[in-house]
Formats: sequence, structure tokens, C-alpha cells
Amino acid sequence: MESSILTELFLPLVLAVIMFGMGLSLTLSDFKRILIYPKAVLLGLLNQIVLLPVVAFFIAKGLGLSPELAVGLMILAACPGGATSNLITHLAKGDTALSITLTAFSSMITVLTIPFVVNFSIGYFIPGGEEQQLEILGTVISVLVITIIPVAIGMLVLKKVPALAKKLEIPFRQFSTVFFILIVVSAFVKERDNLVQFFIDAGPASLALNLATLGLGYGVAKVAGLNFRQSLTIAVESGIQNGTLGITIAATLIVNSVMTIPSAIYSLIMFGTAALVIFWGNKVENN
Repeated sequence: MESSILTELFLPLVLAVIMFGMGLSLTLSDFKRILIYPKAVLLGLLNQIVLLPVVAFFIAKGLGLSPELAVGLMILAACPGGATSNLITHLAKGDTALSITLTAFSSMITVLTIPFVVNFSIGYFIPGGEEQQLEILGTVISVLVITIIPVAIGMLVLKKVPALAKKLEIPFRQFSTVFFILIVVSAFVKERDNLVQFFIDAGPASLALNLATLGLGYGVAKVAGLNFRQSLTIAVESGIQNGTLGITIAATLIVNSVMTIPSAIYSLIMFGTAALVIFWGNKVENN
């Protein structure tokens, strides 16, 4: 994907607006919940920050993905959950407060971990790909500017002008949905000539990552003794990734359209599996 107004300005701007909208629903108490149920938060972060990239690595290796698609899958795995995971958790009758807390913490931590995961992936999967590796400090600053700072501004608006934040939350959520769809579509359009082949090559890996992380998140939480709602929440936070951020990193920071494909395909697949999770959560809750 050649550098353009879309990749240099539009994508980061849209992501920043989406993150601002997420900040409109966050308060400082969301960060204090780690003191209320530390085991659930720490397990959720372990799944999100450590196990997810490990699972993605073995899936990329095991299914023999092409180097660029393998890196694209790792970029996705390095990203945090997004506001979508909070909505899905709520609809599935999971622990929404825990979901919001995990999203808040993972969004902060992955600012630091993303460049290391991505650079390892490029170095491992792409021989001689050092020129594509991310500059650590610059990447941290870039991700900070388009994710954490907008979230902080949204939180500030909620704290200082709660009535305005309440009015803005739904329109920004709708905006996020519309532009999320446009971003996924644009990623497909850029690679339309290879689209069928990319679905054949990256579709199974994206589905495997989604199902594996949903299952792993739930299984680890249950083994640790968490209740159903918390376990379901950790599963969703592990299996629902911020595809918009994944596409933005690949298209804007690395400038490689092929690496956007796993995030785009995953973003479509996860809504299908999310519907099943919502059905399951409601069925268990109603029994």
C-alpha cells in the first residue's frame, strides 16, 4: 500500500476519533478495579499480552502463512481489545465492568509491546526485512498519539462535562461502527485482485486464532476458578481484537497492504463468532 492521504492522515484520524469515543465511557474507577478482582484482571492481561501473540505465532507457522500474512497476523495479535469487546461482553451478559477494565489496561500496555512483537515478527518471518521494522520510540509515540491520548481526552470530557459525554457517546459509537466497516472494505479494495487467494490463505489462520483465543481465554479463567461471567469476559477480551489498530499499523507505520489483510478478515470473522458467544452467554444466564 503506497503512502497516501488515506494511510498517513485518514486512518490515524479515524482511529483517534474511535478511541476518543471509547474514552467517553471510561472513568478512573475502571483502572482501580484491579484492586477489587486482581486475579481476573491479571489473567485477562496474561491472555491478551502474552498468550495471544504466542498462539498467533504457532498458527502462522503451523499453517505455513506467507511471510507478509504471518506478520499481519502477529500485528493483529499484538493489538489490544477495543470498544467492540465491551459491547459484546455486555450483550453476552458477561462482566462489563471487568471488560472495560481489561480494555483500558491492555490499551495502555500494548502501546509499549506492539513495536517489539511486530519487529520480532518481521525479523523472523521476512528474511532481510530489517528496513520494514518499526522504530521503537517513534512507534510508541505514534500509537500513544492515536490511542491513549484520545482516550484520555474522552475521559476528561466525561469527568468535566458528563452531560456532553452522554450525548456524544452514542453518535461516536455509531461513527466508529460506520468507519470501521469502511476501513475493512478499503483494505479489501486495495488488494481486490488477490482477495480470493488471501481469504484462502489467511481465512483459516484468522478463524483459528479467533477460536483458539476465545477457547483459551475461557479455559484459563475457569481453571483459575473464576465464575462464568468473568470467564466469558476474559474469553471475549482475548478473542475480540482492535482490527482498526491492526490495519492502521500495517498500512500507516509499515506501509504494507498485504499485512492489513489478516486484521480485515479477522474483523469479519469475529462478528460471526461473537454472535455465538452472545447466544451462549444469554442461554447460560437465563437457565
